Amino acid sequence: MISSVHIISSKGSGGAELFFVRLANALAESGQFTTAITAPGSGVSAGLRADLPQVHIPMRSAWDLLSRWHIGRTLGHLQADIVQTYMNRATQLTRLVMGQRSIHVARLGGYYNLKNYWHAHAWVGNTKGICDYLVKHGLPAARVACIGNFVTIPPQSSPELLTERRRQLCLPEDALILVAVGRLHPVKGFEDLLAAFAMLAPTCHDRPLYLIIVGDGPLNSKLREYADQLGVSERVRWTGWQAEPGVYYELAELCVCPSRYEPLGNVLLEAWAHRRPVLSTRTAGALELTTQGEDAWMVPPEQPRDLAAGIRHLLEDDRLREHLAVKGRDKAQTQYSQQNIVSAYLDFYAELLKR
Repeated sequence: MISSVHIISSKGSGGAELFFVRLANALAESGQFTTAITAPGSGVSAGLRADLPQVHIPMRSAWDLLSRWHIGRTLGHLQADIVQTYMNRATQLTRLVMGQRSIHVARLGGYYNLKNYWHAHAWVGNTKGICDYLVKHGLPAARVACIGNFVTIPPQSSPELLTERRRQLCLPEDALILVAVGRLHPVKGFEDLLAAFAMLAPTCHDRPLYLIIVGDGPLNSKLREYADQLGVSERVRWTGWQAEPGVYYELAELCVCPSRYEPLGNVLLEAWAHRRPVLSTRTAGALELTTQGEDAWMVPPEQPRDLAAGIRHLLEDDRLREHLAVKGRDKAQTQYSQQNIVSAYLDFYAELLKR
């Protein structure tokens, strides 16, 4: 058994936070002694298993010296084999001292400034592109591991729940539904999606076409205003942030990921897990995760006309959508399964502990 402590400072609900919860819970479920250090009152903390030990430390900033002291004191007491940090702040605040036997693993989900990561002992990138970036900038290749994210295959929602959710969203029973999930931030490309949606006919195969946007963020008001300007607001539904977005994926005829920049793309994995076809822009993450025409359909980023053409093409081809959904689900169940990813982490930990 390998003991590990996992540290994250943020209170939000982005990809890193969701994966933190998934991985910590999965390690505990596999019988590993796992502890989490989280900010008090965070959504991350609430998502962890009740039997997973937690220590709450504010971690208000990267210069929070009191929190750094509390982290060091906690780690000295726990003496875990592995200390894994997520994102900049938690990594900067975690400083192992001489005499501690723990190995500090920094997990990166983006192309971050590495000045905040050099003091770690080993590094995990969740894409090959990120790992190549780490090695190119001087981190030792032997201590860099490429380990992707995983998603769990969820049970299907009941027909009654799906019908009720359609009713709550005031969606016609015969509506064709596009779903996009993500933070309402400029890099996610929701402006491009709205512009593309406005280029589409309001019906397809005599069925009304609607768009559900699941998420929240700094562009919330601006995007709603833009939908009004485009004249599509009556056919767009905004759900806000959802802790469990699964039912919205299940309502989708097609899941759209319009990002302008995306190192990985958890939304792609989640759509696959729900057996839904995916249309994505050609971001670095999508190009690494997907195969064009096999498990996803890709178009250039920041090109609403191409995005609209891709949506139109997929909505008109039932067989292609089914093919993409089946192949995507297969990939989620194999390459990006919980068992494979947890095993990869444990193997990397074991390798580090042998050195």
